Amino acid sequence: MSNIELFGSDKVKNLVTDTLYGCDDGELYIEDNVSESFLFDDGVLKNTSFNEHKGFGLRGVKEELIGYSHSSEFSIDALKEASKTVSTVKSGHNSDSIVDPNRTNNKLYTDKNPLNVKDFSSKIKLLEDINSYARDYDNRVKQVSVNLSGSWQKVDILRPSGQELSDIRPLVRLNISVTLEDKGKKETGSVGFGGRYSYSDFFTEQNWKEEVHKAVLQAKIMLQAIPAPAGEQVVVLGPGWPGILLHEAIGHGLEGDFNRKKISVFTELMNSSVASKEVTVFDDGTISDRRGSYTIDDEGTPSQKTTLIENGKLVSYMQDRQNARLMKVKATGNGRRQSYAHQPMPRMSNTMMANGKHNPQEIIKSTKKGVFAKTFGGGQVDITNGKFVFSASEAYLIEDGKITSPIKGATLIGSGFEVLKKVEFVGNDLEMDPGIGTCGKNGQGVPVGVGQPTLKINGLTVGGTASS
Repeated sequence: MSNIELFGSDKVKNLVTDTLYGCDDGELYIEDNVSESFLFDDGVLKNTSFNEHKGFGLRGVKEELIGYSHSSEFSIDALKEASKTVSTVKSGHNSDSIVDPNRTNNKLYTDKNPLNVKDFSSKIKLLEDINSYARDYDNRVKQVSVNLSGSWQKVDILRPSGQELSDIRPLVRLNISVTLEDKGKKETGSVGFGGRYSYSDFFTEQNWKEEVHKAVLQAKIMLQAIPAPAGEQVVVLGPGWPGILLHEAIGHGLEGDFNRKKISVFTELMNSSVASKEVTVFDDGTISDRRGSYTIDDEGTPSQKTTLIENGKLVSYMQDRQNARLMKVKATGNGRRQSYAHQPMPRMSNTMMANGKHNPQEIIKSTKKGVFAKTFGGGQVDITNGKFVFSASEAYLIEDGKITSPIKGATLIGSGFEVLKKVEFVGNDLEMDPGIGTCGKNGQGVPVGVGQPTLKINGLTVGGTASS
């Protein structure tokens, strides 16, 4: 019997229903995942990989307790073993009926596997063409690295009522890194794009050439960069990818589990003013093709747009089913997991700051002295106090209302909670990131999206190597 036939069989349905009888919630989660990646580096194909994994996770939830068991073997015997583990969370009395998530008529993606759009040799040729073009583009190019990756995930969810839910999730990404050397100095430009669609966009010559141009230009700019000033600065964040600061420094603190456990800086601040009135923040998993989108979350709840902060006031958290039930609110479709081997928990999808009313050029003109951060690299955040450290991979000085010299070594240090209150202007040029983000939480990684318009923050500590 195939996985599909077994999934819908009475034996499996009865086993899931019996196992979860007396629980507050739970489900059988089945995943089929195929992924591949190619790394072309230093003029040669250095690594290729192809992985196929499938399995199930059976979960029972009773109040704050969770029983979870998973296996790469989908069979009645494996399910029976999992059932023994999961049943231990039940306290021996029956709870109220488990309420199933509402169905959605939306379907964000087709069933077509993006990995099958092009054959193996075509993918290798694409990497070779990108490498050759980048090396010929500028005689200072010393190193080129190109990474192509894709996956196709099918998710099936069986609830104890017998309700069956499913989702198809394609995901692709192309990253290009170019290193230039000039007069003994080396700098690297790194770019990428992707989303929940097929490889086709990557094979459009104009698209990948534009990415090469961006990477080379970024490296050129950094060759001219001067040391970043240190100290308290006015900071203007560019649109799009700088939303990663919003995601890390603010977004995690708005996830339901951290607030239920009272370890978030935003705990017990619902309906309070937590930001400038210019600030509205939302999470939206319904945007077609975006990396953080999905038709249903990993518990079966339809994705949705959830406003978190509205005109400076905290109005909602992101919730999975367990934390929503314990906090007596509705689930928001943010129950996500890395794979069948992981339990779901509240996670962001595509988290963004909404458009404001200000022209980006006017925001720059209003800044006599400061730093313009266009692109971010890595960062760290402590969700208990919102404190963060982020490195800017491309940044510039702002002098007398104009963007001037590029700077390097700029590190932004602050508290997301305080930054929200220091937002002076929000631009009207909302952009989303190029589609390359992955978020980590409790050892699990999931694809996410971020976005924001141009943003002016009055007072942020900049760590640099030059005196202010």
